Amino acid sequence: MEPADRTIDESELGLPSEPMLLNVGPSHPAMHGTVRLVVELSGERILRADVQVGYLHRGFEKMCERGTWSQCFPYVDRCNYVSPMLNNVGFALACEKLLGVEVPERCQWYRMVLGELARIADHLTCTAAMAMELGAFTPYLWMVRARDMIWDVFEEECGARLTHSFGRVGGMAHPPTSTFKEHTASVIAHVLRLLDEVSRLLLNNRIFLDRLQNVGRISAEDAISLGWTGPALRGCGVPYDVRKAHPYLRYGEVDFDVPVGTAGDCFDRYVVRLEEVRQSARIIEQALARLPDDGPISIDDPRVMLPPKSEVYATIEATIQHFKIVMEGLKLPTGEVYSYTEGGNGELGFYLVSDGSGTPYRVRIRPPSFLITAGLERLITGEMMADVVPCFGSLNMIGGECDR
Repeated sequence: MEPADRTIDESELGLPSEPMLLNVGPSHPAMHGTVRLVVELSGERILRADVQVGYLHRGFEKMCERGTWSQCFPYVDRCNYVSPMLNNVGFALACEKLLGVEVPERCQWYRMVLGELARIADHLTCTAAMAMELGAFTPYLWMVRARDMIWDVFEEECGARLTHSFGRVGGMAHPPTSTFKEHTASVIAHVLRLLDEVSRLLLNNRIFLDRLQNVGRISAEDAISLGWTGPALRGCGVPYDVRKAHPYLRYGEVDFDVPVGTAGDCFDRYVVRLEEVRQSARIIEQALARLPDDGPISIDDPRVMLPPKSEVYATIEATIQHFKIVMEGLKLPTGEVYSYTEGGNGELGFYLVSDGSGTPYRVRIRPPSFLITAGLERLITGEMMADVVPCFGSLNMIGGECDR
């Protein structure tokens, strides 16, 4: 008598069998409308997978090469529409590196707080969606509510909740509001309390753990070879974080840890993001304490910054300055530069080439999501069909970053 747990090979029974091709996405809810998978199945097991991006294509880089440097900010917003402020800051820093300027201290701390708020919103969105796609709907509502409170802060500061266009080459569009510190501190306290509740609800749930642990594993060597960065790489145990390895703004002056996993599976990628929310809260607390209450928010250079509107309406000099920057664009020195920051999903890089005119000669983005999504095939090959959802969700693919 055969053991009850023995797997029966169909070939032993003389039954014909052949692999089945199955389309997953782009219209599947868990594929977020922008990725298509063609998987080859043997029963429920994935033998091969073809990952196809490109269902969201706008020509972001070429659009940037048709306007002025300042007109690129709405475009970089939409590369990662979950944490657009990090893209604003990253692009501004790249332009300032080519320009050879450094923004005032108040602007640096302000950018750090806004950027970390955006990172928290990004991680909340990813972990919320991943939980919901595995059947945990209540944590999704809780975390999205917390994200909505962060959007309240952004709305107070720049007037927009989702895409901000708030960065400027040489500074920010406006200084912090009078209630910025108190509002941000209150929101962060609420987010941390909610995160503890979600952690107790999910991380002790046997079903949730079974769907994530030892699923979608990848080694640190393979992740590095694929160009992975961010939480996906740190989930493999590699403590690479641009804020630590190559500090920019004032990140070298604040104390925070880089969470890492051990197994490189879906569970590690999930808990790394949860812990990074707590580390971002630590950074925000320190940055708020050191954010000056007054002082310049932008550099004092009429060739770069727009004059105050009150002066534009009152003096011919300011009117001319405003007209030249808006119509001709600010002039970045001839040359090329690569600048990189820690985005929501990893190393976000901008390669810029200037010919000295007010229009970029070449704009090229290094999007973390594009490289991470390229590794999805390696994660799901050999796994069960049902494991596609947590594997894909743990990567936090952002369609705008995969725009190619």
